Amino acid sequence: VSRTSPNLAFVPACHPPDPAEVKELQRFVSKSKRLFVMTGAGISTESGIPDYRSEGVGLYTRTDRRPIQHAEFVRSASARQRYWARNFVGWPQFSSHQPNTAHLVLRDWEKLGKLHWLVTQNVDALHTKAGSQRMTELHGCMHRVFCLACGDQISRSELQEHFEALNPTWKAEAFGVAPDGDVFLTDEQVRHFQVPACRKCGGILKPDVTFFGDSVSREKVNFVHQRLAESDSMLVAGSSMQVYSGYRFALAAREKQLPIAVLNIGPTRLDHFASLKLNSRCGELLPLIV
Repeated sequence: VSRTSPNLAFVPACHPPDPAEVKELQRFVSKSKRLFVMTGAGISTESGIPDYRSEGVGLYTRTDRRPIQHAEFVRSASARQRYWARNFVGWPQFSSHQPNTAHLVLRDWEKLGKLHWLVTQNVDALHTKAGSQRMTELHGCMHRVFCLACGDQISRSELQEHFEALNPTWKAEAFGVAPDGDVFLTDEQVRHFQVPACRKCGGILKPDVTFFGDSVSREKVNFVHQRLAESDSMLVAGSSMQVYSGYRFALAAREKQLPIAVLNIGPTRLDHFASLKLNSRCGELLPLIV
């Protein structure tokens, strides 16, 4: 993966890194022997994927759109039809996004033995594409799909072929792009879109991600707590930590009295207890740390 120029369309405005702040983060990382890193949408905005909450550029500030709720997806066939039609149109672009410099730096820290464990709240597979291995995808990954009835898994790219076979003449022009790989379509555009069922049992197919209103499995939460218990410091990169599923690990780190550094443009839920808070782009500041 080459270190390409960042895409700043969805990155909030911010000042260049302050040399004094760079030194502070360098000291923080140098002291750490087993660094626990948690990333959020702010690490992927430089790859061209919008987030939800950033001032001026996040989905919530640009539109009145809200992501699908878990209960709605499970309960409503029309909600699933709308979701999958939008996802089908957005998938070619979403799946082609590449890691940016920040993803590659964290992969390098892992190779050097500095990064003990990485937890990402993102579902975009960019850490995997970058080559990170000591990693948990807290909210799953859009590149996998599973059946709610029998649990059978297929890749999202394979499902795209099923969609194409079922909808050979269906076309829709997208307007606007959302954070998790779907686009905005009208009800009229969605009306005739056909959604395949599980090929094994005829059940409902769902992305292997935690939708809003659903919860992360107890097994995964316990596993991440174990990795945190083995760590000696925590770095949060590109997350306001507004979602409790990630925030709980920062609370656990505070309980253990681990030093916590936060790198995020704009305020976060950790600002009042973090040892260090930096307002910079992840892809601009992380490469400066040796």
